[in-house]
Amino acid sequence: MDRKKLYPWYFTSGALLIFFLLCFLPGIIGILYSFTDWNNFTDKINFVGFKNYAEVLKGKPEYRAYIWNTVLFTTVTTILKTVVGLALALLLTQKVIKLKNFHRMVIFSPQVMSYLVVGLVFKSMLHPDTGFVNNFLKSVGLDIFAMNWLTDLKIVFVTVMSVDTWKGMGYIMVVIIAGLMSISPDYYEAANIDGANFWQKFRLITLPLLKPIIINATILNVTYGFRVFDMIYSLTNGGPGNATGVINTAVYKEFSKGNYAMGTTLSSILFFALLFLVYFIIKSMENKEVDA
Repeated sequence: MDRKKLYPWYFTSGALLIFFLLCFLPGIIGILYSFTDWNNFTDKINFVGFKNYAEVLKGKPEYRAYIWNTVLFTTVTTILKTVVGLALALLLTQKVIKLKNFHRMVIFSPQVMSYLVVGLVFKSMLHPDTGFVNNFLKSVGLDIFAMNWLTDLKIVFVTVMSVDTWKGMGYIMVVIIAGLMSISPDYYEAANIDGANFWQKFRLITLPLLKPIIINATILNVTYGFRVFDMIYSLTNGGPGNATGVINTAVYKEFSKGNYAMGTTLSSILFFALLFLVYFIIKSMENKEVDA
C-alpha cells in the first residue's frame, strides 16, 4: 500500500483505538447484555431473548411512562426553542434595536454553562420556602402565583421544560442570526419595491431561505432531547415519583438498583432511536446536496 495513504492513519489510529475501546466495544457488549438477565444479585447470567424489551414496551407502565416523557420533553422543548429562538433572532436583527450584541450575549450566556449547574441554580431558586421566585412573588403581592414548582405533579414537567428551553433558546437564536445575516439584502430591497409588508417578506423570503438552518437546529435539539439527563437529574431526579422521569434517568435508577440487564435494555432502545435520527440527518443532508 502507498505510504502516503498510510500516513494519515498514524495520526488517527490512537483516537480510533480509544474510541473503539471506550465507546464502540462497551456499546456492543451492552446490547448483548440486554438479551440476558444480568443483575447484581447472582453470578449467573442467562440468555432471555427479547424478554427485557417486551417488558419495557408492553410490561410495566412506568417504562412506557419514561418513553412517553422522553418523547413529550423532546417535542415540546424542540418546538419552544425553535420558535422562541427564531423570534429573538428576528427581533435582534432589526435596525431599531440598540445594543444588539449585548442582548445577544446575555441571551446566549446560559448556553455556556453546564446543565448540572443550571439545574442546581434553578432548584435553589424554585424552592417553595426559601427560593427567590416564590419570595419575589410574595413580596410584590402575587402570593397566588407562588407554587411548589418542582413537587406539584400538575406543573413540575412544565417547569423542567421551561428551564431547559431558557438554557437552549440562545443557541438557536445565534444559529438563526447567522443565517439571517447570510441572506442577501437584494431580496428585501426587491420586496420593498413591490410593497411587501413584514409578514410577506418573512413568509416568502426569510423562512424559505432559513429552512435548512432551522431543520439542522431542530434535528440537533431532537437528538439532545432523547439524551437528556443532567437537567432533569439535577432539578428533580425524575420525581416526584416518576413524573419527570425519562429514559436516561430510568437507566441510572436501574443500574443503581443492580438491574443491569434492564439498564442496558433501556440504553439500547435509546441507542436505536438515536441511530434512526442519525440516519434521518444523513438522508436530509443528501437531499439538500441533490437540491443544490
